[in-house]
Amino acid sequence: MKKILLPTDFSDNAWCAAVYALKLYEKEDCTFYFLHSYKMKASAMSNISNKLLRSMADNAMQELLELKDMAERANDNLNHNFEVVLSASAMDDAIDMAITKYNIDLIVMGTKGATGAKEIFMGSNTVKIIKHVKSSPILLIPHEFDFEEPKQIAFPTDFNRFYGEELLPLKNLSKLHDSKIRILHINEEKNLSHQQDYNLAMLKAYLEENPHTFHWMPDYTKKENAIKDFIEELNIDILVMINYEHSFIESIINEPVIKKIGFHATIPFFVIPSSA
Repeated sequence: MKKILLPTDFSDNAWCAAVYALKLYEKEDCTFYFLHSYKMKASAMSNISNKLLRSMADNAMQELLELKDMAERANDNLNHNFEVVLSASAMDDAIDMAITKYNIDLIVMGTKGATGAKEIFMGSNTVKIIKHVKSSPILLIPHEFDFEEPKQIAFPTDFNRFYGEELLPLKNLSKLHDSKIRILHINEEKNLSHQQDYNLAMLKAYLEENPHTFHWMPDYTKKENAIKDFIEELNIDILVMINYEHSFIESIINEPVIKKIGFHATIPFFVIPSSA
């Protein structure tokens, strides 16, 4: 049984991400865990009494139970179970705890929280969680994104890394809806090195059981623009990347906000933690 964590701040964006997860895993046996953290900033905590804190916890639990009830009514899938988890820890620590305690396979969350501005690529909490979580893939759902059966998955790679078991989440994602994996390489070099050739051959072998194709794009613009064009040209439904050191993901989440505007999350973004 798949165990899927749904962090929530009770925003529309968080609910939208939960609905996407329910539909993506419609045919699978799953337990979904709605997780809420009511941890406040230290500066605000000093002025709050224990009575008020208990009241906040009670209210948050009530909202979690209402969310669970809403999910059960909206989703009559007998393969799906729902649990609620309330934490007084910061969200990233609460997620770590839940991953360990419940053997979580995947985190599904929105790209922005309740106060998310349209021009920002990802909310600060989302970025913090991507940087922090090392033991579970994260599927990020854009605001107000309606589910469409994912038939095309993009996986950009420079072939500089050897991919082994860390590609298992990609393979499993592809199997859910018999999706094709479109492997994108942007030609930053005239010829592949021996190491790149070897990694390409191993990637072909590893994805043998999944429908896949290789695509080569000229290095004509910024990497984020090339990926964006590829997504549009091939009607890509989910973008998958591995979050390793000095990766493209690291560069876009470390850039100033103004630079992130060019790389909007227009489709679900599946982040796999690096095993190295």
